[in-house]
Amino acid sequence: QVQLVESGGGLVQPGGSLTLSCAASRSIFGLPMAWYRQAPGKSREWVATITGLNTTTSANSVKGRFTIARDSAKNTIFLQMNTLKPEDTAVYYCYFPAYGSWGQGTQVTVSS
Repeated sequence: QVQLVESGGGLVQPGGSLTLSCAASRSIFGLPMAWYRQAPGKSREWVATITGLNTTTSANSVKGRFTIARDSAKNTIFLQMNTLKPEDTAVYYCYFPAYGSWGQGTQVTVSS
């Protein structure tokens, strides 16, 4: 079992930026990690993945605006979110596929 703790969410104006963090209780070295999000009334959707070799992929809706990164020495991944839009409003979840574990989520609200 592994615990994942997200942080960094909050309220931001359209066009603004936020950086989310996800700290794992076990080593993430060499293992893929991902971010998902769930907007009110919608299903959870994939946002971005980083492989154990640091290859990244992201959903078309966030491509060019969001960047996933990792610091394996700190067992932490990040989601740098730029040029935020109201439609990015959601609870953002960290996911560790090797353990099938989810974080508790962190709320991101984009509103003026």
